[in-house]
Amino acid sequence: MAQNVLIIGASGDIGIAIARQRVKKGDQLILHFHSNHSVITELAEEIASEQVLQIIQADLSMEEGINKLLSSLVFQVDSVIFASGKTEFGLFQDVEEKSFTELLTLHVHAPLKITKQLLPSMIRNQFGRLIFITSIWGEVGASNEVLYSTVKGAQNSFVKALAKEVGASNVTVNAVSPGFIDTKMNGSLLTAERSEIYETIPLKRAGFPHEVAEAVSFLLDRQTSFLNSHILPVTGGWMI
Repeated sequence: MAQNVLIIGASGDIGIAIARQRVKKGDQLILHFHSNHSVITELAEEIASEQVLQIIQADLSMEEGINKLLSSLVFQVDSVIFASGKTEFGLFQDVEEKSFTELLTLHVHAPLKITKQLLPSMIRNQFGRLIFITSIWGEVGASNEVLYSTVKGAQNSFVKALAKEVGASNVTVNAVSPGFIDTKMNGSLLTAERSEIYETIPLKRAGFPHEVAEAVSFLLDRQTSFLNSHILPVTGGWMI
């Protein structure tokens, strides 16, 4: 059965892969993006017009952007995938307070506020799927990415807690926790740095966005409706 799926961060590498996967499943999409207008336009042109319900631009690192997204939604949302994000590299002691606010708003405040608005409808309909793209760093932490590790850990805790609260209404809350994925976020790494990371991954390679999308699709499908409060690792066996 087709769903109306809201993809937060649909212009990112993982968001694009998720959109393509859900289109194959016959879903109708609401695509959110921040600034990659050309990318989201190309994605929308690739998808059959009847499967793109709406495209919404909003900066979710700001309260105004969150409110803009929520006020722009005009369709019922059956499932939400939180795939947007950014990181901050460097020593924690050097992180500027502006970055604190941006990352906490984008990764924690925005998803919580969006979820809060959409939950009543899901509960009334006795169906909903909430999926977060978190990170291996949310489980084990990473030096030089302390703030990113912190907000991803908060997402993991939110998933586990909310899943217990709304499960009786047939609303499931899960997460996919990627390891090292070949995305633009990791594009600045040198070849030698990549090789060093690959040596620590049992599969000896990076993961690909479509592999994360397959994990999301697994959690969204009605055949796996008994999965709840689960943090699904997509790491190639990489556990630091």
